[in-house]
Amino acid sequence: MGHCIVCEAPATTFFARVDDHDYWRCSACQATYLNPTQRLSQSESYARYRQHCNDPEDAGYRHFLSKLADPLLKKLPPHASGLDYGCGPGPALACMLREAGHQVRLYDLHFLPDREALDTSYDFITCTEAIEHFHRPAEEFTRFDRMLHPGGWLALMTCFQTDDTRFASWHYRRDPTHVVFYRETTLRTIARRFGWTCDIPVKDVALMQKPHRPHPSRLTGPGNGPGSHHRLPGRPRL
Repeated sequence: MGHCIVCEAPATTFFARVDDHDYWRCSACQATYLNPTQRLSQSESYARYRQHCNDPEDAGYRHFLSKLADPLLKKLPPHASGLDYGCGPGPALACMLREAGHQVRLYDLHFLPDREALDTSYDFITCTEAIEHFHRPAEEFTRFDRMLHPGGWLALMTCFQTDDTRFASWHYRRDPTHVVFYRETTLRTIARRFGWTCDIPVKDVALMQKPHRPHPSRLTGPGNGPGSHHRLPGRPRL
């Protein structure tokens, strides 16, 4: 398969065949992903997503999201500006963060495709139960790096892959919209690529921070401080 779709290292080999699906493994970052030719179409994926019932007022769902929200809120400055990326039809996490005093915009490819939201930079970006759906994860993480202010936070939630012997029966793999699976090692590798820190406060959650000092090739100047919205040049391709 050549280069890894997550870290872009030329280190991908065949991993397993399960239920007529072929999975590949990157030896550099330990990501596992479905053969791209075997993914669902966008319309098929959308039909599956419409079956999700993520009610922002549901106490159980809020408790689930608190695994990410609680440690993230401890990191954020007052009145921070953020983006809930891949928020789905029921943006419960955004509601929770707004209740804590932060500004949160929404973006979802299928339900809230606000392209203007992708042209703005933020103090934080949340992405819960979404990175396993990414068809081009390396591009998505590059986009996150562009949208984060220096010192900004990327908060991720996904079910970490652990034991290879249980991969075939793993419930997360059986969801046909899940096409890439991450280990802690995978997320730490992604963070190193961009010079971010990476903290795993609880299982299945990663908090990554972009350095306060931007790389010389990145934008500098007014508008990059906490709470501000800075327009980015051009729109990244989805």
